[in-house]
Amino acid sequence: MIIKKALAAAFTAALLAAPAAAQEVNFGDDSGEYPNDNECDDRRFFGPGMVANLDWESVGKDASDCKAAYDAGRVQLWSMTDARAATQCGSIQWGDDSSDYSDDGACDDPRFEGMGAAEILLTDDSGRDASDCRQLCEFGLLSLRDY
Repeated sequence: MIIKKALAAAFTAALLAAPAAAQEVNFGDDSGEYPNDNECDDRRFFGPGMVANLDWESVGKDASDCKAAYDAGRVQLWSMTDARAATQCGSIQWGDDSSDYSDDGACDDPRFEGMGAAEILLTDDSGRDASDCRQLCEFGLLSLRDY
């Protein structure tokens, strides 16, 4: 748990440090659980080339899939700065609080990313953690993944 939180903090700090366009992408290696399956499992990216469910343990561990998707324009590096600028919290359809993980202080909705996002994001929780996500968005702690 401590390692996951440290990874999440390091990831968020890196996202805040520089815009995605100015960064040279380090894709990592293929040591993850699902390399070479034609889906990018690395949470640092977003776009149609992504796997549906995301976690912190796959960051930097699906290099071949993510590089291929990046080169093909099917994913791009997520930027907190760009996402924050594009996210209008008042315009988002939040949904409800029907997730098993709602009201736990973390946003479990996979439409969002940032310091307030849960460690594991499942498609089943899309639009089902409204109160947590709305509050964290208003505090500037998360933004839309696809902006």
